[in-house]
Amino acid sequence: MQTYGRQPIVLENGKGSLVYDTEGREYVDCVAGIAVNNVGHCHPRLVEAIKKQAEKLLHVSNLYYTEPQAELAEQLVGLTGMDRVFFCNSGTEAVEAAMKLARVTTKKTDFIAVEHSFHGRTMGALSLTYKDMYRAPFKPLVQEEKFVPFDDAQAISDAITPNTAAVIVEPIQGEGGINVPSEGYLKEVRKICDENETLLIFDEVQTGFGRTGTWFCKEHFGVEPDIMTMAKAIGGGFPMGAIAAREGVSFGRGEHAATFGGGPLACAAALASIDIIREEKLVQRSKEMGEYFRKELSNLSTDGLVEVRGKGLMLGAQFDRKCADLVEHGRKNGILLNCTSETVLRIAPPLVITKEEIDRVVNVLEQA
Repeated sequence: MQTYGRQPIVLENGKGSLVYDTEGREYVDCVAGIAVNNVGHCHPRLVEAIKKQAEKLLHVSNLYYTEPQAELAEQLVGLTGMDRVFFCNSGTEAVEAAMKLARVTTKKTDFIAVEHSFHGRTMGALSLTYKDMYRAPFKPLVQEEKFVPFDDAQAISDAITPNTAAVIVEPIQGEGGINVPSEGYLKEVRKICDENETLLIFDEVQTGFGRTGTWFCKEHFGVEPDIMTMAKAIGGGFPMGAIAAREGVSFGRGEHAATFGGGPLACAAALASIDIIREEKLVQRSKEMGEYFRKELSNLSTDGLVEVRGKGLMLGAQFDRKCADLVEHGRKNGILLNCTSETVLRIAPPLVITKEEIDRVVNVLEQA
């Protein structure tokens, strides 16, 4: 089904931050599968871990324990500082799980999301996704949720009712245009949720696993959510999703399930990816390369550049016009870019990107 607006190239293989098409052309990848390939394309340790696990056990369902799943749960509890995890298969599934968990925990039904949010396209997650082009064709949705302005804690306070199960927010908005909140915003939202006995959900699907220069974006703001969603980079390119929750917030037996959730192959990939990020110090590298990338982009003389924002290697270059032409210019000159929210170049390369590759990207944009 023709649901995607694809670029007119066929990608065949990749290594690190580079990918190659079927014509042999090389590209610096500043999309990384939409913030997925944090450890780079086809990292040999990740490939080996998948091969090794594929020779042992592919799938058994959650009727049984497997060692990779137990080990990954332990790793994620340690990395997130939270108490329990639930495994699923994607970001939108993680949001669905978070919504169900919030409802079953609080016995309330309503949610508050923020403008320009993106939480997924399944019917529950879609009700928390702001843009009308995603929502309108599928109305009526499961329920109509409240949307309040981003970075406005008072608006959340005004919108909460005794029936609000949770507030959901991306610590940095991705699809909405790489929007970074002011310093005290998330702390104030946390306080408001506590005062109203409402849960706080952080959607870290795009911001997790070193993307913003910390393991998880919440660390930048010193705020702990009640539930956190994860996906994208968790498996280093292998599809996977998860939620983590604090002590006292957990599904009971039979309250949620996923046939493929936390399968041994996905968990083996995630364990390898986490090891690579840790041992190659990719969180720190994301911070350092992100600072360099942001500085170089800010110095561009490209027409219409308004500002460059973001953290780590999750950057957005805001223009005063639509930037689809820049995506095309980049592709024709060996750079893969993505335009989000029409006027923002989203730059989210693998965390292994080099200064030389960054310079190559900046030089191409300078010529646009």
